[in-house]
Amino acid sequence: MKGVGGLAALAGAGLALWLLWHEDPRAVLAALHAAGWGLVLAALIHVLHILSNARAWQILFERVSRPPLRFLFLLTWIRESVNSLLPVIRVGGDIEAFRLLLRRGVPVPLAASSLIVDTQLTVISQLMFTIVGIGFLFSHGESGDLRLAGDLALGVAVLAPLLAAFALIQHANPFERVTRVLDRMLSGKLVGTVTASWQVDEAIKEVWRRRGAVIRYLFFWQPLHYTITSFEIWAALFFLGARVTFVEALVIESLIQALSSAAFFVPGAVGVQEGGFIVIGGALGLDPALCLALAGARRIRDVVIFVPGLLAWQAVEAPQVPGGLRYLFSRTLFPRKRQ
Repeated sequence: MKGVGGLAALAGAGLALWLLWHEDPRAVLAALHAAGWGLVLAALIHVLHILSNARAWQILFERVSRPPLRFLFLLTWIRESVNSLLPVIRVGGDIEAFRLLLRRGVPVPLAASSLIVDTQLTVISQLMFTIVGIGFLFSHGESGDLRLAGDLALGVAVLAPLLAAFALIQHANPFERVTRVLDRMLSGKLVGTVTASWQVDEAIKEVWRRRGAVIRYLFFWQPLHYTITSFEIWAALFFLGARVTFVEALVIESLIQALSSAAFFVPGAVGVQEGGFIVIGGALGLDPALCLALAGARRIRDVVIFVPGLLAWQAVEAPQVPGGLRYLFSRTLFPRKRQ
């Protein structure tokens, strides 16, 4: 899978370079140079997004078993960084977050169920967010924009039933059923795993039964996430010299996220994201060179936020790191118990 991700990244990088060359690289670089440190400030807004994501994840735990917010903030940062920059088809960060939850002492069913339901609710909210962007294009777009909106709407129409089926499957003990089949194939060697799988299934159902937490997640925390990331887009465009409304920034962010998620097999959505900014920004009347500069601003965000996230991950995992970093992260992940 890493090989496929590497090839996809190379192909995406080739596409991104071709787009840059085709759309006047001097104009793109001039826009980025003019924006200067403003793009770093726009990138730092993403810290608020990580914080709100961590808090949303936290409410999926029962109060008595909730990990501290600073711990989940660190895990969310690592999770996003790994999923965004490495060839792990958007799941490597979740696996690493699961491992770190277990290292802190969170039981397997709680750790697995929180991550699974968090992912389910994120996908559902992203679908809703994409529908908002499509609706704006339908109501404000011209003929070319309507064609784009129609293509995106078709994709949503295909994904929605699959998403509904995926949500329903969670109530049919899928992990236990699959493990039982494997147990029979291996002549009863997975008896303990069958019990653990049943516990994970029950923990997932228990999270969904807490309707208050699910509703807050979907209708408060997720809209807050998208508001923050849309503000990132608006701020980047502001520093690039474009004056767009916040609604237009929200539309760009909603559709870019949809395209990036669809291109989950391409690390960092390289090339796909650049092409998406040109198509979506063009539908809103933005110049192609400006759209590529906006894509460059998003890459600056990756460097400013996600590269340090990968370094934090290595500080957590590697035995030989500078003492201060090791102390800082070990105290966050595994605080000393009070006597």
